[in-house]
Amino acid sequence: MKYMLLIHHDESTFGKRPEQERQSLLSESVQLANQLHAKGKYLGAAPLHPSAETNCVQVRNGKRVVTEGPFAETREQIGGYFLVDVKDLSEAIDIAGRIPGARIGTVEVRPVTEVDGLPTPAKG
Repeated sequence: MKYMLLIHHDESTFGKRPEQERQSLLSESVQLANQLHAKGKYLGAAPLHPSAETNCVQVRNGKRVVTEGPFAETREQIGGYFLVDVKDLSEAIDIAGRIPGARIGTVEVRPVTEVDGLPTPAKG
């Protein structure tokens, strides 16, 4: 089963952390991604740009409306994600607990709905 592990943290607090600490957290995430890949559980992962760089798109009455900024103003923002393919929720929760972002924020674990007819991701 596929799970999206969404990493939430306070961007302003994170930005105040020393660069060395931020790089260490990123390095740990890369190591975890490689461990998951070696076990055939890794589907993707990436940090996201700050929420200030977000654009939201809606279509109303046939017209596209684009607004700058995140969909919702919250104390914590989505800072990145892991997409994994595991046997069950328990394994997804275990992996979420190993993501460095869980130590400074929250990792949301959400099952991904499989939809027939969607293209298979390109292999890199």
